[in-house]
Amino acid sequence: MTERYPMIVAGEERPSAATIEVRDKYTGQTFAEVCAAEPPDVERAIAAAHAARPAMAALTARHRSDIIRAAAGILDSRRERLALAIAREAGKPLKYAAFEVERTVENLEYCAEEAKRIHGETVPLDAAKSGAGAFGWYERHPAGVVAAISPFNFPLNLAAHKLGPAVAAGCPVILKPASATPLSGIELVRAFVEAGLPAGAVSCLPGSGEAVGDPLVSDPRVAKVSFTGSRAVGERIVRRAGLKRVTMELGGNCGVAVDEAVPDLALAARRCVFGAFYNQGQVCISVQRIFVHRAVYDVFLEQFLAETAKLKVGDPTDKDTDIGPVISEAEAVRIESWIAEARSQGARILCGGTREGSVVRPAVIAEAERDMRVMRDEIFGPVVVINPADSFEQAVAAVDDSEYGLQAGVFTGDIGRALRAVRRIDVGGIAINDVPTVRFDHMPYGGNKGSGLGREGARFAIEEMTTIRMVVVNRAP
Repeated sequence: MTERYPMIVAGEERPSAATIEVRDKYTGQTFAEVCAAEPPDVERAIAAAHAARPAMAALTARHRSDIIRAAAGILDSRRERLALAIAREAGKPLKYAAFEVERTVENLEYCAEEAKRIHGETVPLDAAKSGAGAFGWYERHPAGVVAAISPFNFPLNLAAHKLGPAVAAGCPVILKPASATPLSGIELVRAFVEAGLPAGAVSCLPGSGEAVGDPLVSDPRVAKVSFTGSRAVGERIVRRAGLKRVTMELGGNCGVAVDEAVPDLALAARRCVFGAFYNQGQVCISVQRIFVHRAVYDVFLEQFLAETAKLKVGDPTDKDTDIGPVISEAEAVRIESWIAEARSQGARILCGGTREGSVVRPAVIAEAERDMRVMRDEIFGPVVVINPADSFEQAVAAVDDSEYGLQAGVFTGDIGRALRAVRRIDVGGIAINDVPTVRFDHMPYGGNKGSGLGREGARFAIEEMTTIRMVVVNRAP
């Protein structure tokens, strides 16, 4: 039976004639239909959010905190149903879908705590010659209406990365979930409505970028755009947003450098397997490029291939599955073509790379050149390149040799080398003796070069949803 989900406009569930089919990414069968937003729905949501600004700003810090915590509790009470929905709509293995729900609840709890800590500080105006006799401070105020555009790969948690901070800051928010995975966004917004947000303060508008995203980001009543997704769409948003605040977290092709001085090479191999193939590699901080000191390269490669062979590929709703389908068959075909292209250009495919519908078996590639697409661009699939390096310094330089700069990882037992890598690699975050796929939701994560400038740790994301108001008091007689 196909379940029908209404959209949520200004806190109210509404039907529409237009619908989006939500398919089980493993079976290909439609299991839900979502009402798609049309131009009048977008206008109604923006107008209501704009009108709700005074009510949201008037909420006390305690009240905002209570609402976020209540929403987290609602989601927690539905964790099994939400995990199954994520497994089906996103193709994410059930154990990782359950972990996403757990992370979402924890993430919102961080936001609930930080909602009570939004504050400014005093400023010593007498540090300026003209400031004698004056004092001042700054305050943080809600930025205004937030347009939140979330991706398919973490459809619940990355949407919560936007809604939680917006509500904590006192901002009305309109969520546009990814069209491939709209159910999680609807469930998240529904939880906030049930938690007691003021009328008009929250909407969920499923639909295409042209129908929903473009009018949202270009409307002057929207003060802030928060986007996670591809570089191409990010560039489109910047061109259309005009004079408003934009925070983006874009793509990556993260690298890992493995030194010969590694206390536990087997652990490094296991972590790199996880980092490369977690969620079928559909993670912006997935491990895509690994550079291993030649002295340990053969042993590392043997251990990596052995760990890869243990992964169970199949139905994501099976609790033992490690690798499910990618988001669509079209994406699976693209990934397969990139692997074939690398082979035709001289790279060796050591395992995997075959496709069955939307399922791509984990592929390990060796001897890939830096100008090959599997090295240069973001694969966003279960594919990793492992190349030797003549020194740790060469491996570090190879990690940094990228148009992207989201995160990186280094494995070494030498703290001096680790710290030199931190200074050398131009990325937003570096994991020492772990993979760049590691992420903690309360920490700020940014990105350099082509990876955006997101700061999605709870406190930092909340600050991005506020504006600063300076107060100057002249005490001079």
